[in-house]
Amino acid sequence: MELKDYLGIVRRSWILILSITLVGLLAGAAASYLVKPTYTAETQLFVAIQNSGTVQELQQGNTFSQARVQSYVKTVATPVVLQPAIDSLGLDMTASQLAGKIKATTDLNTVLITISVADGSPVQAAAIAQAVSSSLIKAVDTLERPDTSSQSPVKLSIITPASAPAAPSSPNTKLNLALGLLVGLALGLGAAVLRTTLDNRIRGESDLRRVTDAPILGGIAFDQDAVKKPLITQVANQSPRAESFRQLRTNMQFANISQKTGAVLVTSSLPGEGKSTTAANLAIALAQAGQTVVLVDADLRRPMVGEYLGLESNAGLTTALVGSAELTDLLQPWGEDELYVLTSGQIPPNPSELLGSDEMLQLVRKLENSFDAVVIDAPPLLPVTDAAVLSQHVGGVIVVIGSQKVKQADLQKSLAALNMVDANVIGVVLNRLPSKGPDAYAYSYYSHENQLSPTGSAT
Repeated sequence: MELKDYLGIVRRSWILILSITLVGLLAGAAASYLVKPTYTAETQLFVAIQNSGTVQELQQGNTFSQARVQSYVKTVATPVVLQPAIDSLGLDMTASQLAGKIKATTDLNTVLITISVADGSPVQAAAIAQAVSSSLIKAVDTLERPDTSSQSPVKLSIITPASAPAAPSSPNTKLNLALGLLVGLALGLGAAVLRTTLDNRIRGESDLRRVTDAPILGGIAFDQDAVKKPLITQVANQSPRAESFRQLRTNMQFANISQKTGAVLVTSSLPGEGKSTTAANLAIALAQAGQTVVLVDADLRRPMVGEYLGLESNAGLTTALVGSAELTDLLQPWGEDELYVLTSGQIPPNPSELLGSDEMLQLVRKLENSFDAVVIDAPPLLPVTDAAVLSQHVGGVIVVIGSQKVKQADLQKSLAALNMVDANVIGVVLNRLPSKGPDAYAYSYYSHENQLSPTGSAT
């Protein structure tokens, strides 16, 4: 993937990334709150040679003391040093247990020894550090004497006494919060990339282009009010939704300019992608442009056009196909423009046979001769074969793609089914697109007192 693809993933999954990042931050805060505070007290000792002499002797003594310092650092954690400290403070622990709280270090080429003691009590940490330092001085003095009557050549002195620390050394709240933030952010980004990789639903144009190069005739942004008001006549004339269908009308006419037939089939891969509302609103938009239009509800499985437009559906397409009534008697006018609707009629037991029959072909031809545009709402492609069969009777097919509703593999199967019957797919419509984000499709309006100028853009 390219950089823009990763940026798209971040924009698309920012809520997931932010949520996991906040969880990481809270985990860092919880760790700081739940961990018992530990205080660290330090004391520093200086190692010196007790004899004096020439400069050369002093240099040799300095080299000697530096060489011995590493041994003294190791000696700090031994019972020889720790047990006297335990006895002097009356601690209820063994030398090995106390050794776990003590850390002795020295810097290279120095004769300084730093003893650090970590404890839950700042006072006790300082007391242990001081006691261990004093015990180390005595232990070295004893170990470095060749016999009891001689003097040790090395002397240790405390140059920095231990004091009770004012603040705990751990937990480091700032560090824990920073680590929690970074870990949460990394996990959030990883989860976003993983979800995008595993989730192959079509969300926008970039996902669509992985499946097909078919022209995008329009993009319809998701509108919560569309559930209750699906028709563009139910919203303001200059609303983004109404403008989207006018743009779809224009693009469809250009895409279908080489076709002699006026019949266009509207279908989708699966139910719930918005094909029926798209067909109805496209027919309304065509009628508003001054054309004579007929909208045919050929979804003989789950007809919805009559319900959306508030028309009687008991007599309609199936009635005409079985010859029970004349076609002209079944057409119902709708609205103030030249729009007529042929509802589904009674649902038959054999929809595929009826839609693929010669009677259906002749009905489509009659409508083409009588109207400027014929818009046919067909069943979805994957559950049944009705739309593929019916596509052979029309000049063009529009496939409605519901954003986040259909998977790439499902769309591939749908287009393959249309290709198998040599259907003419004039384009696709991206429906239910988000109004914001990388997959957004929106219109901006600049309203003035006497002027309203729409501009459109798609991503």
